[in-house]
Amino acid sequence: MDVQVFAGDDDGADSCRPVLLLHGFASDSQLNWHNSGWVNALLTAGRQVITVDLPGHGASAAPADLDAYRPSRIRADLLQVVQDAGVRPLADADPGSGLDVVGYSLGSRLAWEFGATQPELVHRMVLGGPGSGDPLADFDLDAAREAAAGGAPVADPRTAELLRMAQLVPQNNLAALFRMVEAIKEEPFSPAAAVPGMPLLLVAGERDDLAATAPELAALSGQADMLTLPARTHANAVTSRAFKTAALDFLAG
Repeated sequence: MDVQVFAGDDDGADSCRPVLLLHGFASDSQLNWHNSGWVNALLTAGRQVITVDLPGHGASAAPADLDAYRPSRIRADLLQVVQDAGVRPLADADPGSGLDVVGYSLGSRLAWEFGATQPELVHRMVLGGPGSGDPLADFDLDAAREAAAGGAPVADPRTAELLRMAQLVPQNNLAALFRMVEAIKEEPFSPAAAVPGMPLLLVAGERDDLAATAPELAALSGQADMLTLPARTHANAVTSRAFKTAALDFLAG
């Protein structure tokens, strides 16, 4: 995976734990986090920032091997990324230990599982556009491939919308994105199987159907705050100033 590490603007940034940013399906770190102001906001707050482009996304390679796209493999790769970045286990007397995680959409699913399996590293998490279901596991892959090749339009509305979003980004590698969908179908999201034990902030647009089940995640967690963004959708919630402000305040806790 393509990884970038940015140092915070504050001279004391070394004493603050870093923030790992995980983007959504068919997006990348540039679109999800740089263009929307997240990286700049976190750096201004004095936080070190770690961004990754998921396999087949952005500047990362698009392997032919399906295994590279499996969520379990991605979580293992993320663990290596944060270890290489010098993240050390959480320690009560060390405010620079561990890390915080901010995920959006697919990135929220990956963050949920990463936090659940790495409790010794993850301090707090902000999950944007989250849901207890798995829209990629339900994605009509055959219909999407046919439509992308110029065939009949996709009948399933959620598949059609996800495909539309993927095709909006000219540099997207659709074959790689379809491989990720195929891998996720083999490892669908099961949030109750492993629940993160750290405090969470769940953020969803008021008009985000994909995040309608976010309260189910909050109930599983038992220590999650929720924020609804008026009039925002799954596509534009990440650009919300209120989202960034709430996340920065939450992560400062």
